[in-house]
Amino acid sequence: MYAPNAPPNGGNLPAPGAPPPPYSEQGVSYPPPALGQPQQTGYGGYPPPVIGQPEIGFAGALEWMPLQPQHQQNRSCPPGLEYLTAVDQLLVHQKVELLEAFVGFETSNKYTVKNSMGQKVFYAAEMSDCCTRQCCGPNRPFDMKIVDNHGQETMEVTAPPGTPIGSIQQEWSILSPKFSIKDASGETVLTIEGPICTFSICGDVEFNVYSRNGDTKVGKISKQWSGLIREAFTDADMFGINFPLDLDVRTKAVLLGACFLIDFMFFEKAGNNERDRPGML
Repeated sequence: MYAPNAPPNGGNLPAPGAPPPPYSEQGVSYPPPALGQPQQTGYGGYPPPVIGQPEIGFAGALEWMPLQPQHQQNRSCPPGLEYLTAVDQLLVHQKVELLEAFVGFETSNKYTVKNSMGQKVFYAAEMSDCCTRQCCGPNRPFDMKIVDNHGQETMEVTAPPGTPIGSIQQEWSILSPKFSIKDASGETVLTIEGPICTFSICGDVEFNVYSRNGDTKVGKISKQWSGLIREAFTDADMFGINFPLDLDVRTKAVLLGACFLIDFMFFEKAGNNERDRPGML
């Protein structure tokens, strides 16, 4: 052990007027600090930590999708749908409800809507009463409230609330499910056609989106495989929605609503009991 202020090389202090020993004998390998500047030492003789270095922000700082500057926003876009102008893909993840997974008690569905980078775009929550959920199961009526990162309601089948932007109509079919996407005036703008079998066996189930006449495929709504345990014991599904980037934002919003409708019609379980059947049976 050495005393904290022992003279260098274990010798005596230099005689008065003698030059100081070289730096190497003083136990330092760098020039001493300039005169008139106090020397700062950290614990154990190590240099002090750097003050003012940049800090890493919290995980939620980039969690929500940033909104475009106002001068870049489309003035004709309905309030609340500005986020949809810059995306061509949405990821819809349903929240796992432990009470529903373990005891089969039907709870209201909750979804997180993200862009392709994993940033949150919207948060959706089912609005229904407990009695209806337990008695009617997946056939229950419901409202879907969708809010943005500020907690402001952006749409509830309307956007903003009270202003119709479109609708989804199921078409008569025996084998494969078919839907029509309509605008605010009731004109069909897109069609959706699903597979004959909606069983999700280690793979995605795709509902293709076609043009008005049904000749050109322009996108799809995919029920994504989320793993054996999650598929077997919960009805918390994961969806992907693809559409053209230049598609009208109102139609994009209606496609998001179509995703919720498809989830309830074909993939929502009653008491965690699988109910997928071929065609529209």
